[in-house]
Amino acid sequence: MNKNEIKLSNGMEMPRLGMGTWFLGEKKQKDDQETAALRAGIDAGIRLIDTAEMYGDGKSEQLIGRAIKGYDRSRLFLVSKVYPHNAGRRKIFKSVQQTLKNLQTDYLDLYLLHWRGAVPLEETVECMEQLVKEGKIRSWGVSNFDTDDMRELLSVPNGDHCVVDQVLYHLGSRGVEYDLLPWLEEHQIPLMAYCPLAQAGDLQKDLLKSSTVKEIAKIHNITPMQVLLAFVLYQPNVIAIPRSGKAEHVLQNWNARKIRLTDVEYGLLDKAFPAPKQKTYLDIV
Repeated sequence: MNKNEIKLSNGMEMPRLGMGTWFLGEKKQKDDQETAALRAGIDAGIRLIDTAEMYGDGKSEQLIGRAIKGYDRSRLFLVSKVYPHNAGRRKIFKSVQQTLKNLQTDYLDLYLLHWRGAVPLEETVECMEQLVKEGKIRSWGVSNFDTDDMRELLSVPNGDHCVVDQVLYHLGSRGVEYDLLPWLEEHQIPLMAYCPLAQAGDLQKDLLKSSTVKEIAKIHNITPMQVLLAFVLYQPNVIAIPRSGKAEHVLQNWNARKIRLTDVEYGLLDKAFPAPKQKTYLDIV
């Protein structure tokens, strides 16, 4: 159930577990630590690294660019995101060029529209397709798109070339399971989970204090954080990008790929933190 890679609709294989970089690169005093964390992950076998032009106004991309220097680029799977206001003909080509410069690479494996904005989806799709033809990106997708957004996207020409939808998803935020995740599975589009460890907010404390989470962690001799990540990876159509600026935590996250929750253990977590039984709109942080 926890295959290490997932096949995208265009035939590319994408790692199911990677490194998120939200808030990384923003504090100069943490540069060495965060660079070491990224390199420790790559050295351990992590290939997927996610970022965005929004993160630190490009500083996250620049951090990654420095960290991956000296590594075989073809072994890495680099993802970045474009601001909605930059996702049209007037600005997207300049945006992607700046992202490539920051990352010190000549192509992205995946480029995402960060969230919906005023630029028509049809125009953004046309631009994404042009970037694929030019070799600047190998594939494209979206982020923070709910079910209705995805339906609309697939209704425009070449909208079905979208290969992933990145949204917030973790044990304490399971609204996507009601209709978005099943819809994506039906259309063979993986869900890319950001904040899979509930990093943004106090909810993480409640999850880690849970007796159910603690008991399962004890059974597997792992940390409660690894239980949270194993829960997300239990779903076969989900990719996870936990963020950490510390090498120790990056390696713990990476080791979570080996954890196999039993159906009984998953059921206990499901009972402790049930998914909503009606439509709830996307959580966004």
